[in-house]
Amino acid sequence: MTQWQKSKFSNGTEGGDCIELACEGRGLLLRESEDPTHILAPAPTALAALLSHFRDDAVRPSRV
Repeated sequence: MTQWQKSKFSNGTEGGDCIELACEGRGLLLRESEDPTHILAPAPTALAALLSHFRDDAVRPSRV
């Protein structure tokens, strides 16, 4: 059985709206807690690009 873990940034104030991660084999799985049947298995390079984007956005917020 897959063991899912919620983001440590999920504090519960937004209901079930958070990202969950799980390890499977040598990769990671991602899912939205409000739609747990939709599971993503990103390629390592795609996941690295996504995390880099989030990290860069936290350092340099986009202008509106």
